[in-house]
Amino acid sequence: MSSKKEMIQKMLEMQKKFIEHEHAQGVDPADYFAPKPGSDLDGYRQEYRDLAMAVVEAAHKEVGSQP
Repeated sequence: MSSKKEMIQKMLEMQKKFIEHEHAQGVDPADYFAPKPGSDLDGYRQEYRDLAMAVVEAAHKEVGSQP
């Protein structure tokens, strides 16, 4: 994913799936913070955080405020 818009779209899709999962099954904090391998939440936090940081970096580059 290269563009900021694509990354934000991916994050919105991830949020939608998370909310659907939460409404259907609920989310136990243990499953969120330490999900079982292969579960719906496996890798979610890491991927979402990485995308969010990439969006922040792209925004900084756009306005020239990157250190």
